[in-house]
Amino acid sequence: MSTYVLIHGASDAFYWHRVAPLLADRGHDVVAPDLPISDDNAGFADYADTVVDAVGHASDLIVVGQSMGAYTAPIVCQRLPVELLVLVAPMIPAPGETPADFWENTGQPQAQREADEREGRDPDAAFDVATTFLHDVPEETVARVLDNGIPGQSENIFTQPWPLETWPDVPTRVLVGRDDRLFPLDFARRVAKERLGITPDEMPGGHLLALGHPDALVDWLESYRAQQLG
Repeated sequence: MSTYVLIHGASDAFYWHRVAPLLADRGHDVVAPDLPISDDNAGFADYADTVVDAVGHASDLIVVGQSMGAYTAPIVCQRLPVELLVLVAPMIPAPGETPADFWENTGQPQAQREADEREGRDPDAAFDVATTFLHDVPEETVARVLDNGIPGQSENIFTQPWPLETWPDVPTRVLVGRDDRLFPLDFARRVAKERLGITPDEMPGGHLLALGHPDALVDWLESYRAQQLG
């Protein structure tokens, strides 16, 4: 069995609350720390420190990074003996790129605008978390998320350059949602190919796959584990 290390994006570890028990039911250990996203003094090295400390002496590591967790996950892979890295609906960084620069560098705003127009949404409407992120999440899960609270993400991290010069030498898979409204499918395919040379796998669902489709996501993670580790 493996230790799944689950790294959230601009949220908290509650993001994984539907996935972690499913992995545990299959006999795996699960580490899902809260990153210090509200700390204005914390950088990506501090995010990685939090993960490494939480992992401790665990072995047979499969690291999963969701959305902006893709900035932290590769740093962890340079510091720990990781068997497999899985990026889910990822914000894939380039060397030296800040998260603030990612959007224009990749053409994300135009890709999202074109997808909104194509699918009948007003591209000039004010941001609405339900429309962009929660459209395919069950109502009872949305209620739990709102009850848990959504932590504030420090803006400081968006000015921090990604510190790695190269991608870590770890087998890497990319999984995206076909119905992602933040990273539309054509955009997600292109960025994964341009930045990692990887054609991503696709599953139904939006940006928050662990909340909307945890069973299918775990099936994908387990298929990657079986393919890579046997």
